[in-house]
Amino acid sequence: MSDVTLLVLDAEPLPRLGSLTGRTRILHGDESTISSQLPEADVLLVWDFFSDAVRRAWPGDGARPRWVHTASAGVDHLMCPELAASDTVVTNARGIFDQPIAEYVAGLVIAAAKDFNGTNELQRQRRWRHRETRRVAGTRAVVVGSGPIGRAIARTLEALGVVVALTGRTARPGVHGPDELVPLLARADWVICAAPLTDTTRGMFDARAFDAMSPGAYFVNVGRGQLVVEQDLLAALTKRWIAGAALDVFEQEPLDPGSPLWDVPGLTVSPHMSGDVVGWRDELGSQFLELYDLWESGRPLPNVVDKNVGYVPMHD
Repeated sequence: MSDVTLLVLDAEPLPRLGSLTGRTRILHGDESTISSQLPEADVLLVWDFFSDAVRRAWPGDGARPRWVHTASAGVDHLMCPELAASDTVVTNARGIFDQPIAEYVAGLVIAAAKDFNGTNELQRQRRWRHRETRRVAGTRAVVVGSGPIGRAIARTLEALGVVVALTGRTARPGVHGPDELVPLLARADWVICAAPLTDTTRGMFDARAFDAMSPGAYFVNVGRGQLVVEQDLLAALTKRWIAGAALDVFEQEPLDPGSPLWDVPGLTVSPHMSGDVVGWRDELGSQFLELYDLWESGRPLPNVVDKNVGYVPMHD
């Protein structure tokens, strides 16, 4: 057996790591044990990607893993100054969630344009009421976040005939810079947030951003809950500054049963599931095993996170 130790921050169901049997010493940990186990590990697999146990445990005493892989696109749940300053390589699950999230967003756009919620409610009431709905083709969307998920959303919406403006951290061909965002918001029918959570993006969708949108705009957040000031969104919907919204992520998860967001008019609430399709956990496990083979043989790893910005940089 290899002298390499792999520590898995567990979540149910556990990852399938059978191909590592006999090759690697595997430890399983949870929030109560990871602090004491980190010094033993060469590799850390953050399977429980909702936990912030790594961020809390990393600053402790002892050696630390040379490589950390998280089974998620975002890394905000594990990053801390000590990890960012270390030599540890951090990789993420880039590529697994791109198209599923794009399809989810497209479904929300179509459902909003065609008033499926209204149809379902009228059916529940047994009321026959003819209405006219919106055409999707020819509408305008702003997708905030120019990483793989944002690009997949843009491609999928463009296939529906939507005119898409993609915005990112810096302006480059095909991507608008942050200074162009407010004017783009004013012309958008659909505003899609797929940005990573960083110090500069936290709370970026606040009262000012919602005020810049047109009254007919529909807002979707599939990035991170902390990107949105929820009280400002609630006010924007209640005062009808915007037409509607859908949130798949929240400041605190799970969303408290007493939260007013459950009942605010025009808001669709889903439980952080936009990227979760049948077989997604198996895909995450297979991806990690492929990366492990590369790491074990000393070859370069894909999906390496720039720890200073919190995501995998685009090279095109």
